[in-house]
Amino acid sequence: MNASSPASIVSANLASALTANLAAHPYEGVMDLKNPGPGTGGIRPRAHVESGLPTLSLNGDWRFHYAPTLAAAPVGIESEAFDDAAWDTLPVPSSWNFHGYGAPAYTNVQFPFPLDPPFMPDANPVGDHRLSFDAADQFLNGAILRFDGIDNAGTIWLNGVLLGTTRGSKLVQEFDVSEVLRAGKNLLVVRVSQFSASSYLEDQDAWWLPGIFRDVTLLAQPAEAVRDVFVHAGFINGSAGTGTGTLRVELDPPLPGTVVEIAQLGLCETLSFSDVSAESTAENSGTVGAASSAGTSQTLNVGAVEPWSAESPTLYQLRITTPVQTLSLNVGFRSITVEDAQIKLNGEPLLFRGVNRHEHNPDLGRAVPQQQVLRELHLMKQHNINAIRTSHYAPHPFLLHAADQLGFYIIDECDYETHGFEHGDWAGNPSAEPQYRDALLDRMQRLVERDKNHPSIILWSLGNEAGKGANLEAMAQWTKQRDPERLVHYEGDWASPYVDVYSRMYITPAEVELIGRQQETPLADPGQDRHRRNLPFILCEYVHAMGNGPGGLQEYQDLFDKYPRLQGGFVWEWIEHGIRQHTLDGEAYFAYGGDFGEKVHDGNFVIDGLVSADLEPRPGLLDFKKVVEPLSLIIDRRWQMLSVRNKFDFLDTSHLSFIWKVEGPDGCAAQGTLEVPVTAAGEESVVVLPAELSALLGDQRVVSISAVLATDELWAPSGHQIAWGQQGQVAAPLPEVIGDGQAEVRGRKVHFGPAVFSLDTGELSAFKGVPINGPRLTVWRSPTDNDNGKNWALPGAPRDADAWIAGGLPLLEGRLQSMEHDGGKLSVLVRYGTPILRHHVDVEYVWSTDGHSLELAAKVEPGPGWGVSWPRVGFDFELPGEFSQASWTGFGPGQRYPDTGMAAQLGWFSASIEELQVPYVRPQENGARAGVSHLQLAALDAGQSITFQSETMWFTLRPWSQTVLTEAKHTPDLVADGMSYLTLDAAMHGIGTASCGPGVLPAYHLAPGPVSFTVVLS
Repeated sequence: MNASSPASIVSANLASALTANLAAHPYEGVMDLKNPGPGTGGIRPRAHVESGLPTLSLNGDWRFHYAPTLAAAPVGIESEAFDDAAWDTLPVPSSWNFHGYGAPAYTNVQFPFPLDPPFMPDANPVGDHRLSFDAADQFLNGAILRFDGIDNAGTIWLNGVLLGTTRGSKLVQEFDVSEVLRAGKNLLVVRVSQFSASSYLEDQDAWWLPGIFRDVTLLAQPAEAVRDVFVHAGFINGSAGTGTGTLRVELDPPLPGTVVEIAQLGLCETLSFSDVSAESTAENSGTVGAASSAGTSQTLNVGAVEPWSAESPTLYQLRITTPVQTLSLNVGFRSITVEDAQIKLNGEPLLFRGVNRHEHNPDLGRAVPQQQVLRELHLMKQHNINAIRTSHYAPHPFLLHAADQLGFYIIDECDYETHGFEHGDWAGNPSAEPQYRDALLDRMQRLVERDKNHPSIILWSLGNEAGKGANLEAMAQWTKQRDPERLVHYEGDWASPYVDVYSRMYITPAEVELIGRQQETPLADPGQDRHRRNLPFILCEYVHAMGNGPGGLQEYQDLFDKYPRLQGGFVWEWIEHGIRQHTLDGEAYFAYGGDFGEKVHDGNFVIDGLVSADLEPRPGLLDFKKVVEPLSLIIDRRWQMLSVRNKFDFLDTSHLSFIWKVEGPDGCAAQGTLEVPVTAAGEESVVVLPAELSALLGDQRVVSISAVLATDELWAPSGHQIAWGQQGQVAAPLPEVIGDGQAEVRGRKVHFGPAVFSLDTGELSAFKGVPINGPRLTVWRSPTDNDNGKNWALPGAPRDADAWIAGGLPLLEGRLQSMEHDGGKLSVLVRYGTPILRHHVDVEYVWSTDGHSLELAAKVEPGPGWGVSWPRVGFDFELPGEFSQASWTGFGPGQRYPDTGMAAQLGWFSASIEELQVPYVRPQENGARAGVSHLQLAALDAGQSITFQSETMWFTLRPWSQTVLTEAKHTPDLVADGMSYLTLDAAMHGIGTASCGPGVLPAYHLAPGPVSFTVVLS
């Protein structure tokens, strides 16, 4: 082809245009979004401590400009001459999607962009931030600029000078601005790109939310100041729970004349330092950053101390004084070891009663206020939670300071997850790719160095769901060298070759039990197998708290209590990530994946917490509190003895008071306090109950004994319940309905005593003048999130909900076969079937009446061919909407299903129809009350009520139908229609945790089979 041909001219013009276009956006190279390595220009990582030097918060309103792509972003923003007067303002910290720029997007495993590392698509939003601030003279002798979190990649200029770039969204990045900062006005400019090559390292199960979402701070750092400090506070066990503390300080630089002081212990010592060689420091720091001079002090024996634990979080204020500053740290003296395949703290094995915690606020995204963090931690303590895994990144530093003080065991996790590479069979996974080694070491170092002084941190975690590879091993090796006093965790490599605990997620209780016995399936390599078999075991994620559930909590906890190697687990997860939205009518609801027009998303899988997005406890949290309660209180059947088993790891029971209460149908019959001998951790006491109490034993009486806080704690007032036990009987004998009911046909109705039946359907039409439609057999429920999940224990098996729909369960309809009056009873035979399919269920309804009450004895006989489990065997009734107040005898006040509801107590309860509902973000089956023997539905305004009595049943009462509940996507879709929909259940299928994990355990399966059910209406 001739060089001057039209095609070559066009090609040359295109190349020239492309070159010109790139030249018009010079930040491409400066931002270096394709670089898989760490950020640039920052100082080496160091501890996040109170330095005693001046600080200046740069939080507040910044000038802000949003562009959908880098090509559309303005040029010259770093220049002080640039005019940003037309820009908007944006609060910092913030997630800019929550302020009208772009939209949130949710994915779990899949990336929201093509899997094409290290590249990002052109549609990569950019947020430009500019702030003018004054710097006082106290910062001019040296200063550090600190960013606690920028999602995802930041490029930073100060006074027109490029400081560098940030990578690792949830990790601190600091820049030395000593040579750039000036007196008076300064201009800070930050360009944030939503995605970069490092986004491939941050595929956590959460919303993708860009912005400067944590604090920005200017810190004075004169040349003579301490750059970094690492405090080692150990504990040496003595006798009878006593012990001594040791203290060693690493100081960078090791300044002569440094004094350490702990006033509570009468300690005041001038430190001497031994040098830590630059070569050793460089070797231990991987390839990132340069070493500086550092020193480690002599080890000081500080004498008798109270050791730190989550149950007794004793802290001592350490002051480190140098010629120019006094640093302040809270230290807790404790030792962490692995012995006998157990993690031990101060020589005692731990049991983690834990949760996985993301950072989320329904109105602010990742910018979580400190008061919310405190409220979360107080809620956790109030519900017997003692451990947090910071899934899947370093938390805001405030959380760790609060955890030290309140008492939590922390698994501090690196900002690392590459789950989306699973879609390509892990090809190119950063864990195994050399070009990512520096970035991953950098992330691990920044995690450890920032948080190393917190006694609450027991384990460092390399990340989550990032496959396998040599880079993970390098991260583990560096961590062990830098901090040999703590343990290293990573779940993704089940051989566990370079970690200190064996960790799994979502496995069945049966497999957990094998691990507890040290009888798990052996590894091919005998040496590796021997290593792993002697590691402690934790479930870093289990029982997925999504929607109604999780089921099966008790089965796991029973195994944790039985086998010492099993050291507990961490529920997935703590908080739902709903984003608050409003309908056109102003009704609030929580949005989830797909509600913001995402091209790809994972729906409501982000709504999976023990608390709602605004921290309202879900039933699963109440169940978890009961299951993990640190005391077992067992009352004998004669109400004469109480067995108290102390399941605390360290505390005796002296911080608790014990109260008892006896209740009956008329309320509290008597109550009092109980003297319980102080019972040491791990021990058991037997208490003779007062004669006053045991004398109250009788039919329809229940005794409850509670252990409550004796004094106020930081997280709850005195009287707060820690644990409880019950014994007694609430059900009254089922009344016998004997009579010779007469039947009379009037038109298409049959009048039978106080009841009217339809000749067309055989169903009840009215009872004592009150319209009632029913009963109609139902074997369907609005699928829960767990019903819609894949059972991990049965790969390839259909989802329960899919099997139920394929079996026609929601379409069940009846055909009246016969209606006969004989011997004073009315017998109605109905065959129920589903469209298309041949299988059926025959139900015989036998009615009796004494002229006042009405007894139903129903027999359910399934025909052949069902082949699927049933979610329930129940009977639907429809009543006028004014019957909206329920009172019942049985379990309450909350819901209970066969494998949930451990928090429900036996007693006498009442609630409105609204209070009976659980407002799950995606509506689904909820609100069943179990073990019910007596149910009264009242129409308060009309002064009417109807009573249903049975030996035992479940009931649900709703202001909308099952059909409406099933079709609803969000809570505003549930609109009351003026009817009250009552279902009385004779049998119920369990809940399980198949939204992520095992399905319903065999003991809680409901297989089609004959069922008998009796209920008396009065």
